[in-house]
Amino acid sequence: MAFDPVQRLLAVGTLDGRIKIFGGDNIEGILISPKSMPYKYLQFIQNQGLLIAVSNENEIQVWNLEFRQLFHSSQWDTNITAFSVIEGTFLMYLGDENGLLSVLKYDVYDGKLQKMPYNVSIHSLAEAAGVPLLDTQPIVGILPQPNTLGTRVLIAYEKGFLVLWDVSEDHAVAVRGYGDLHMKGQVTGAQTHASEDQIDNVDENEEEREICSLCWASRGGSTVAVGYITGDILLWDMTAVSSRQGKQTDVSSNVVKLQLASGSRRLPVIVLHWSAGSAKDTTKGGKLFVYGGDDMGSEEVLTVLSLESSNGLESVRCASRVDLKLDGSFADMILIPDTGVPDKTRTSALFILTNPGQLNFYDGGALFSARKSEEEYAQPEAQKFPVVVPTIDPSITVTNMYSLTGREHPSISLKKFCARQIVAPPISGNMKWPLTGGVPSEMSLKEDHAVERIYVAGYQDGSVRIWDATFPILMPMFVLDAKVPDVIFDGANASVSSLAFCSLNMTFAVGTTSGLVRMYKLQENSGDSSFHFVSGSKQEGKYCT
Repeated sequence: MAFDPVQRLLAVGTLDGRIKIFGGDNIEGILISPKSMPYKYLQFIQNQGLLIAVSNENEIQVWNLEFRQLFHSSQWDTNITAFSVIEGTFLMYLGDENGLLSVLKYDVYDGKLQKMPYNVSIHSLAEAAGVPLLDTQPIVGILPQPNTLGTRVLIAYEKGFLVLWDVSEDHAVAVRGYGDLHMKGQVTGAQTHASEDQIDNVDENEEEREICSLCWASRGGSTVAVGYITGDILLWDMTAVSSRQGKQTDVSSNVVKLQLASGSRRLPVIVLHWSAGSAKDTTKGGKLFVYGGDDMGSEEVLTVLSLESSNGLESVRCASRVDLKLDGSFADMILIPDTGVPDKTRTSALFILTNPGQLNFYDGGALFSARKSEEEYAQPEAQKFPVVVPTIDPSITVTNMYSLTGREHPSISLKKFCARQIVAPPISGNMKWPLTGGVPSEMSLKEDHAVERIYVAGYQDGSVRIWDATFPILMPMFVLDAKVPDVIFDGANASVSSLAFCSLNMTFAVGTTSGLVRMYKLQENSGDSSFHFVSGSKQEGKYCT
């Protein structure tokens, strides 16, 4: 997933080369790649209407959202293992399997990606940092440091090598890993009840470990959280100079370990995201979102750790832990920043993508509200992403589109049936819809609006839904439930198998798998509706409001 915090657009990549774009005002769109292949990286060039996508086959695509077109694509000759767009620019960092950091630029005038002459190999970087390397390693993470305009970038290599690199001056600002953990350090536990902090020493015999994920864990980029294949999370202070440069003697005093479980075999920490607390918060803490780190075989959850610190990493403590149960297997997550707030580290919502294609979101207020005690805590409520046309819940079985225009059709206005424009999808409680972007269509909902087309769908639970399809954005009109109040008959909830519509008298016929046929007549609202049930030669009539 990717998010543009300025235009408030959410992009979701699929396994078959499609990209779904969500905005506001019921705006959705689909971009279809010429090749059916999964995407491994998606990022917006913010506020430019451009989306950069990197496929599993290392094809870099540039999508223009205004024209809904693929403007440019280029094939990279090595396996891309890390990718990041520099905020506020058309520049992007790219890391590959050979440990090479490259810089790309999108030229808005000729619409092409240009490879810049600047690049840094792992061997030249290690030599500049004074670190001996035995072999080449892939770059597994690239994080431009906040408030540096991309001139400083944190580069993470597979075997645990971390370098904060200054691009403008070509030197290493800080180096971590490779022996730093062999010194005594501080460990903060986050097992079971996170309020029970555990302080211990780092094992002096710990081996180099593979990095799986990383994120900045502070407002200014002074601390980075790194997830490892062992299930551990290390918080590294990146402000001090490396000990190998002779200016720092105790790097281990600037590292903290978070351990979510006590078992010997734990899941790799696949995903890490950080959200800072309130700007008025004196504890200098925030929330760390973690996928992984629990014992092997444990229930699949997304863990939210509330970290507090009054004096740097030395005073870090875990104030609380929340495990959000997942609806399906985890695919991705993304934090949505507040609108109109300069501090983009504050979060208004959390989106979690699970397989197969379910998108849930949590309101930021519920996730970040303070709890006085464990007894007062209530599990934050997840909301399923509201869809205009449901396809899975309930499952759709048959659809059709009908035209209401032409000489053979009377001039029938369905304006009284047309739903008013929905500014935001329906959400329970006081949750605020976080997506506000997109370009509205030229849809008119004036009093003289006449429906020219309708889209009808039948469902597995026997219900039928009807939308105004006059414009590309479908507007809900009817939900016809298969059940009738106070009337019980066989096959009422059978799946819809066929649909028929007569526009001359505005009559629907709905057939089900049980052999039942239901007839509906659409008319201007009179306040009442009638129901007639025919079985053989017997007919029963009933009126209901």
